[in-house]
Amino acid sequence: MPELLVSMSYVGRTYRRGEHSVVALDSATCHILSGDRIALVGRSGSGKSTLLHLVAGIELPTSGTVTWPALGARETLRPTRIGIVFQVPSLLAPLTVVENVELPLLLAQADTQDARQAALETLDQMQLTALAEKLPEELSGGQAQRVAVARSLVASPRLIVADEPTGQLDHPTARHLFDVLLASLEGTDTALVVATHDKAVAERMQTIWQIHSGILEGN
Repeated sequence: MPELLVSMSYVGRTYRRGEHSVVALDSATCHILSGDRIALVGRSGSGKSTLLHLVAGIELPTSGTVTWPALGARETLRPTRIGIVFQVPSLLAPLTVVENVELPLLLAQADTQDARQAALETLDQMQLTALAEKLPEELSGGQAQRVAVARSLVASPRLIVADEPTGQLDHPTARHLFDVLLASLEGTDTALVVATHDKAVAERMQTIWQIHSGILEGN
């Protein structure tokens, strides 16, 4: 039976900009179950990133409630229970590829040898072994995003949220990245929520949520 990983009930998120308030998310209710494959689609500024940040516990709602029934308290979600892939480059420049990938495990106080072995195995799974000792500045955009995906996978999280992971890549590179990500999750009950502008990406997911001006639909 699928487990309830995330539950959002009438969640809102408002930001202050000077004397004004901006509603990024308005009374959103949704649920994410283990094994889900969800595409979150909408225009830039529609609230996609805000929703993902709330799902991952990066931000707190200004109204409503977010809970993680099968994952525990917000303070324990990261770096091992929820993996995150950002649109913008997110690798740490001073660290090699393998050091970037093993970082979530080290932050969770895993044994250093175990963390390194898991990182190397994940890089092999992502067809990135040859890049293990390179620095981020030596990578192409597509390679850097694949490393970021590897980092999100290394701890075998229950949920991965990806914010426009292919948004800055050309179509062949984007397709390859998504192929590798889906192949890595095949046979697991890890849920995947992807914010995307790419129709080809959205159509490969089981469920599509639409968001317009902070209003979540189709969930």
